[in-house]
Amino acid sequence: MPARINSPDPSRMAAALVEWFSQHRRDYPWRRTRDPYAILVSEIMLQQTQITTVLDRGYYARWLERFPDFQTLASAGEDAVLKAWEGLGYYRRARNLQRLAKVVIEQHGGVFPQDQAAMLALPGIGPYTAGAVASFAFGQARPIVDGNIARVLSRVHNDATPVDSTAGTKRLWERAKALVEVTDDPRSLNSALMELGQTHCTPTKPACHLCPLRDQCRATEPESLPVKQARQEITAVTERVVFLRTSHGVLLEQETGKRRTGLWKLPALPAAHADQPPPVLMRAQYGITRYKVTLWVHAPHDPCAQWPDTHRLIAFEELEATAMPAPYRRVLRDLLQRGEFKLDA
Repeated sequence: MPARINSPDPSRMAAALVEWFSQHRRDYPWRRTRDPYAILVSEIMLQQTQITTVLDRGYYARWLERFPDFQTLASAGEDAVLKAWEGLGYYRRARNLQRLAKVVIEQHGGVFPQDQAAMLALPGIGPYTAGAVASFAFGQARPIVDGNIARVLSRVHNDATPVDSTAGTKRLWERAKALVEVTDDPRSLNSALMELGQTHCTPTKPACHLCPLRDQCRATEPESLPVKQARQEITAVTERVVFLRTSHGVLLEQETGKRRTGLWKLPALPAAHADQPPPVLMRAQYGITRYKVTLWVHAPHDPCAQWPDTHRLIAFEELEATAMPAPYRRVLRDLLQRGEFKLDA
């Protein structure tokens, strides 16, 4: 193991990263373009979602085919936008992306702004996304910090300050800024930092012997870094819904909560039947943020009951085109494949 120096040098680190990236970079579609819209879409999709999901399942390609630019996205119906996003979760990202497109059209003449303050004023854009678009699309020397970069920088500096603390976050951004400001290739520098965390500086069993920063890294126990604050406990949640199928279609409820507003789901079991719920048709589980949800699907207590205006009978041929959260899509497909529970109404 090479002797470690007292303080990592930003210039040497930046040069090593850019050189390494030029030889080992992975080929992603958003790296073949300088179009801020295409880069923005990739960044929004990759929030809370793995690259393999976005690429291998075709989400990125389908989105750009359906909504190739700000104008197309801004003028689309929300149902079409949510449907295209279905399966990626965190649907607020899709709504913010469409809101952003409308602002770009209405306030910026359809051209994504290059000014940092103007970027940060756009819906759903924070420091990371603004920095990513600024560096990847416009070549600006703007820092970015994601989970991979936080891990790399924590280890290089052998810093055990929790990365999700105020002090830790501030320090990470300062170090990322110091790196990007000493290179003439911010696009490659930021990409290299992320890719190094993805490929070599991994959470477990990092390939330190292959790392381009091995002569700069001060970590003595790399797998112990980064440090994070105590995690929130997973909360168990019970959710009860109704499956009502007739010869005309399936009854669905349109959500109105903050997380999944506008999407369709199996209707919630009426509170009046909670103490003595109808027979269970199936049970499923899914996770969302810090919740583990057990979903109980019941037969309808009264198939002929009057349902609120938020409920609608969706024809079978319209179900696949109806935007709904992935867990409900899976449950609904399973129930329909059984071919049971059909009413004559």
